[in-house]
Amino acid sequence: MARKLDQILVVDVESTCWDGPPPEGEESEIIEIGLCVIDVGKLERLSKHSLLVRPERSTISPFCTELTTLTPDMFEAAGSLREAVKRLKQEFDSKDRLWASWGDYDRRQFERVCSAAGVGYPFGITHLNVKSLFAVSHGLKHEVGLDGAYEMLNLPMEGTHHRGDDDAWNIAGILCRLLGAARATKL
Repeated sequence: MARKLDQILVVDVESTCWDGPPPEGEESEIIEIGLCVIDVGKLERLSKHSLLVRPERSTISPFCTELTTLTPDMFEAAGSLREAVKRLKQEFDSKDRLWASWGDYDRRQFERVCSAAGVGYPFGITHLNVKSLFAVSHGLKHEVGLDGAYEMLNLPMEGTHHRGDDDAWNIAGILCRLLGAARATKL
């Protein structure tokens, strides 16, 4: 269980991807960790961060660049997955805090990539799936994408869709709205 409930770490990862299956010998790996910190007491987004992670077992394809705007030259000075995980643990107390993402992809991708790289998982066991929470709180028959949720709320998304820090910021905005509505409801 999360030991610190003063903040929620909202995470969105971008990974190497291709228009079709990966080239032989390559596998999808995390190349950006977007993070938005929420103040739980005030239900405010405090900050957003983009941690670029140098790919080691894949390349950034033209399709990936088109989708994310991330280009290979942006990773020349990027750190390793190990360094990014260390930063999450040290700067954000990620092992002790509740963390959230849009869907379960980010959690599963972290588990898979950390295992493959021999890097310790940066989070505790308490994960909040905002995509599922949004669907059930709105009585939907199925989950929707982040852009679909913003359309349903009649709100514009901020920043660039499929950039980790901007998507984390937008996910955090929805989570703050959902938590605010829950607090306003008296049982």
